[in-house]
Amino acid sequence: MGTPVEFPVRAASRTCPICSRPTAAAFKPFCSKRCADVDLNRWLTDRYAVPVEEGSDRPSADEGEHDEGSRRR
Repeated sequence: MGTPVEFPVRAASRTCPICSRPTAAAFKPFCSKRCADVDLNRWLTDRYAVPVEEGSDRPSADEGEHDEGSRRR
């Protein structure tokens, strides 16, 4: 069948994103509970944020907004 394809593993995936130490299986992708907690704290205090386009949370008229007269009772 041929040689199996191996995908390269990025070096960044082997290191903790907080302190750059090698990751531990129990806390992956972090090296310790401390670094996992540091990351969680950054999310909870809005230091990290997922970008969102303004107005994208409202459905458009094509996505199911109906007026009162069109509902079945």
